[in-house]
Amino acid sequence: MPLSPAADRTPIHRRQIECNGYRRDDGLWDIEAHLLDTRGYSFPNRWRPGGRIAAGDPLHQMALRLTVDDQLVIRDVEAAVDASPFPECAEVRARFRDLIGVRIGPGWRRSINRVVGGVKGCTHLVELLGPMATVAYQTLGTTRRPSADEEGAPRPPQLNTCHGWRESGEAVQVLYPRHFRPTDSDD
Repeated sequence: MPLSPAADRTPIHRRQIECNGYRRDDGLWDIEAHLLDTRGYSFPNRWRPGGRIAAGDPLHQMALRLTVDDQLVIRDVEAAVDASPFPECAEVRARFRDLIGVRIGPGWRRSINRVVGGVKGCTHLVELLGPMATVAYQTLGTTRRPSADEEGAPRPPQLNTCHGWRESGEAVQVLYPRHFRPTDSDD
């Protein structure tokens, strides 16, 4: 169901984030994210040509690529900063390579903050790492998940991560009946 019609309004800020997952020919996986911020108005910026950023021009235009293995361990990282409000924003690109060897999984956000959080990184590139982890799970999910609810198969990691994957829900009852747990109420 779509949102209800909006009140009359003026566009101020637009952020577009696109994430994609790819299987590489060498057996690794690339997870890419692109961020684009624009404003609906022009404003001064001393570091841009002409001393301003025009309405619709990129305020932030950045990209990040994580190359991971089948265990979601980062094997390579590339960061790009094509537009930013300050010239020194691009100086942190190489710092994201310090994520090489980190595994996407439990403790992921803590690792991100330790390696590229705060002044060590870029807020916008760091923000991309959250949805990139989700895209990594979605991309590798079909190769990591048992094809059936077989005896001895590991517990599906998505159980109880949201309402749709709750142990008492229809999806689990149909797809993973061994893990279905009927209850009188869902909390």
